[in-house]
Amino acid sequence: MVHASNYRELLIGSGHARDKRLKVPSRPLDDWACLTTLDHNRDVNPDVLCELEDIPWGTYARALEESFYDEIHAYEVLEHLGRQGDAGSFFQTFSEIYRLLKPNGYLCATVPSRHSPWAWGDPSHTRLITLESLTFLDQSEYIRQCDGKLSPMSDFRNIYKADFALCCQEDDKETFAFVLQAVKPSRIGK
Repeated sequence: MVHASNYRELLIGSGHARDKRLKVPSRPLDDWACLTTLDHNRDVNPDVLCELEDIPWGTYARALEESFYDEIHAYEVLEHLGRQGDAGSFFQTFSEIYRLLKPNGYLCATVPSRHSPWAWGDPSHTRLITLESLTFLDQSEYIRQCDGKLSPMSDFRNIYKADFALCCQEDDKETFAFVLQAVKPSRIGK
């Protein structure tokens, strides 16, 4: 996995697909600059064979080192990780993605919409991710809502130190697509 480009992308849970479905705000939607694929299935020939439930993923390959990727893409994979109601696994997954992203790097993801019959119709889906779920990934929301006493939002700052800002989102009632930007250093405690 020798890369000529300094701009690096990671596609997690790639399966056989290698298409780029979402764009980040600062770049056109074009081909991958320098793609690394990660999957648990050897049959799809990923660059990194990795069980996504086993965090940190960096134990699987040197290419999964801290602050390495400009973009991480996850299409129809995050809903398979962890369990609904297990806040620890939710934050562990997003903290690992944050660890791998460069400062101001992007997570581009799609998951089933809460309105889709596939959200819970697929027996392998273990978690629903919604716009409201993403609120818990933004440290400024804890400061605004919890410290400002604006809402009964649960405060997970004791277990979650990463920080993402929502760049864009769209829910067409089948798919929920979103782009998050890694805020490094984190705004926690500021």
